[in-house]
Order: sequence, then C-alpha cells, then structure tokens
Amino acid sequence: MIVDCAHYRDGRRQQEGPMSLERAAACCQQGGFVWLGIFEPGAEEMDTVRQSFGLHELAVEDARTSHLRPKAEQYEDGTELIILRTARYDDEREEIDTGEISVFLSERFVITVRQGIASELHGARSRLERRPELLRTGSASTLWAILDQVVDSYAPVVAELDRDIEQIEATVFSGTVAPTERIYFLRREATDFYRAVHPLLAVLARLLKPGRAPAELLPYFNNVHDHLLLVNEEVAAQRDLLATVLEANIAVISVEQNKINLRQSTTMERLTILATVFLPLSFVVGFFGQNFPWLVEHIRGFPAFFVLTALGLVLPSLAFVLWLHYRHRPNAPVLRQGYDRGPD
Repeated sequence: MIVDCAHYRDGRRQQEGPMSLERAAACCQQGGFVWLGIFEPGAEEMDTVRQSFGLHELAVEDARTSHLRPKAEQYEDGTELIILRTARYDDEREEIDTGEISVFLSERFVITVRQGIASELHGARSRLERRPELLRTGSASTLWAILDQVVDSYAPVVAELDRDIEQIEATVFSGTVAPTERIYFLRREATDFYRAVHPLLAVLARLLKPGRAPAELLPYFNNVHDHLLLVNEEVAAQRDLLATVLEANIAVISVEQNKINLRQSTTMERLTILATVFLPLSFVVGFFGQNFPWLVEHIRGFPAFFVLTALGLVLPSLAFVLWLHYRHRPNAPVLRQGYDRGPD
C-alpha cells in the first residue's frame, strides 16, 4: 500500500495529494527527487515499483525478506539498499515490537518499504519538510531523517528495558526467587534488540566515509552515530546484567531448595523420634494382644503383667540409647567396606 509519494525540488514539496507510480517515475526526470513510501506491499505491487523505477530484482527480493540484522548494499546502477530494524516498546504486554524499513536510495528517488507496526515514518517526512536547507542537499537528506527517527525511537525502548531489569534485579537481590522464564524472556529481547542496534554502526560508518554523503549532512550523520553508540553501549550492558541476574536467581533458587530440604529433614527427624517412642508400646500391645494359651494361662495377675511390660519397654529403649551413644562417640571406629589386606 502506498502511504505517501511526493516530488521534492529546491527544498520544497512540489505537489499535495496522492501521486501515481507512473507520475512519480516521470517526476524523477524533472530534477530533484521522489520519495515513495510503501507499507507491507504485495508481490504484484513490488513488481510494479521495480518496473517503474528500474530496481534490481535482487534488491526487491531483499526488501521483501525479513532480516535479523541491518545492512547496506550497493548495486551496479548506483542504487543503494539500506535495511534498518525498528523497535517500539508495548507497555500493556511489556514486550518489544520490531519492524523493518528497506530504503532504496539513488540521486533521483528514495523508496521506503516498511514492514511491521513499529516502522512509521510520517514524523521523519514532516520533520524533513520543515528543513528546506537539508532537502536541498538531495535524496541523502531523507536517509538522515529516517536514521534519526529510528535511532531516537531506540531510547524509550532502552529506558523501558532498564525499568523491567531493575524490577527483576530488586526481586532477586532481596533474596526472593524471581520467575526464571521472565529473566530468559528479557535476555532474549535484549539480544534481539542488540542485533538491531549493533550492526547499524557499520552502516553509519559506511555513510560517514568521504564522498558518501553531502558535506552539509555530515554533522547530522555524526550526531546520529553518537546517539547510536550510546544506545549500543547501554544494550550491551543490559545483556551482561541480565546474565548476572540469571546466575544470581539460580543461586537464590538453590538456597531456597536447601531450606526446603532442611525443613523436610527436621520433620523426618521428629517423626522418627515419635515412631521410636511408640515402637516399644506397639511391641507391648502386640505381644499381649496375642490370643495364645500360654499368655492366657500364665499371665493372670498384675505383677506378671507389670514385669513383662517393663521388660518390653525398658530393654528396647536401653538398647536404642546404647546404640545412639556408641554411634556418636568421637573415637568410634569407622566401618570400612571390603577386607583389610595384610602385609604382602
């Protein structure tokens, strides 16, 4: 879909309202340059654009393919294809939306092909139209306007990522376990964002080479390059910080698991003591609950009952206490598996 198309000459827009592709291609021969903006075009529409402006088929194919990294390529006819990655932070979903802008740049025309919702360029066009001194330098001014808007849009994303990381960091370093899935998700987003930012430095460095851009635009491109360097450093620091937070969160999880194991061990120890106390009673109850003739005939009075009960309680308890005492003696011998071998 064609979003906007305009012919610029002598630093001014030459017409208002929509313009057909045929008229735009004809205006390229009248001096100045044409800026054609397209949003998520279909195959037929891109083929029409290619035929109208004489674009290389490989360049058109690149513009229709999603890329993970920005890049710049120049073709034999002098047309340059520059691919940029855009980013926007969604507050409701707390996620980064990405897009892509492919810029076909020549002296006679600029064609921008946008993919994704985070690639709006109306602000860049309006800002450039308010700077006729920059528009007079030619089509390269549109590339500056696009790069400036894309790099400026990175700053809010960095700030929102910083806020999310600070929340996770405060949770982890307070000794509370944070959702590991959330940390992995943030690290993946920071990595994807880094892939959009870091390669763009090489693209800008290429544009800053002598003779690549008009001298009037070099300070503006340098300013964009400085902003991009700052964003690149911040995103790289965020990736390293998330790696540290992830390791700290794993350590906190390990500590919490050790606490759970300790509580379980304490509970099992108490249950074992309780079972040990009731073991002699269970023996006595089981012993006297046997319906054998000997018990019925010989245990008829309280003294016999008392003696057998006392022996049934005291002897196992005494044996248990002696075993504990022997087991916890400092100099108790250590049992070794296998046989001790004598001298050869």
